[in-house]
Amino acid sequence: MQALFDAIASAVMPTDAQRIFHGRGGRYPGCEAWNLDAFPPVWLLTKFGEATPEEIAALTVALQARHSQVAPPEAPLNVVLQTRREGRSETNVLAGSVPEPHLVTEDDTRYRVNLQRGQNHGLFLDMAEGRRWVRAHAKGAKVLNLFAYTCAFSVVALEAGAKEVVNIDMAQGALTTGQQNHQLNGLNSGAKFLAHDLFSSWGKVTRMGPYDLVIADPPSYQKGSFVATKDWPRMLRRLPDLLKPGGRALLCLNAPEIPESFLREQLAAEAPSMVMEQRLANPAVFADVSPDRALKVMVASLPPL
Repeated sequence: MQALFDAIASAVMPTDAQRIFHGRGGRYPGCEAWNLDAFPPVWLLTKFGEATPEEIAALTVALQARHSQVAPPEAPLNVVLQTRREGRSETNVLAGSVPEPHLVTEDDTRYRVNLQRGQNHGLFLDMAEGRRWVRAHAKGAKVLNLFAYTCAFSVVALEAGAKEVVNIDMAQGALTTGQQNHQLNGLNSGAKFLAHDLFSSWGKVTRMGPYDLVIADPPSYQKGSFVATKDWPRMLRRLPDLLKPGGRALLCLNAPEIPESFLREQLAAEAPSMVMEQRLANPAVFADVSPDRALKVMVASLPPL
């Protein structure tokens, strides 16, 4: 675990939420089960598997030592540990506390997060470059945000000048947080929030279009919602009917076991009128020994008439 301790020894709490150490990328032998994130003012340690009392104690001491070196004397050390195994997670506060509400920033945009409930915290840090791409391409666009979760894509699209964003997600709780994220950033119009099962709502979604930009960031495996190998083809064949000529789609696949070629092949088979333009680079800290294991964020387009 020396690489993780080295990262802690040079860590400074950043202004924006971001990953600090990505052991899951496989580039640090012995640390493959560990990640360290900053959700200011909280450090979040994630262990895939059981964390031993010795590991917990040593990491807490390391974070305390670094905190004493760089933090103002009055600033408390806040550390949360989440362990994940067999599809379940357990979260414990190791030091300090977690703000409520817990608000973080990325590129001057504010988001509400929750580190103590569930595996997903409200903002996927590896998708930072995807959000920046949307911010750069959403001006004047009508946007469809599928599997919207807490609507971060919608927030940055509207901040960039999108005309309208339609957010679709099965989970009303996530969409409620998404509405709060819009309000946090002074966005009180321009967004719709629909708690629908996409696969039983294609007619409604299509009638609300066509769209200049479609964003699809589904879970890789969520029973009753989306199973990547089965449902990506079903979704891709609908894309040409959703997009305006010249429109684009941002396609996001976070399944280490499924390669980039899967998306390329399925797009060619199910939506042959569309063109795969590029794969976006992930934030540098998320580097992986295998690009196919890492998050895949692809841009596809429907050629103009």
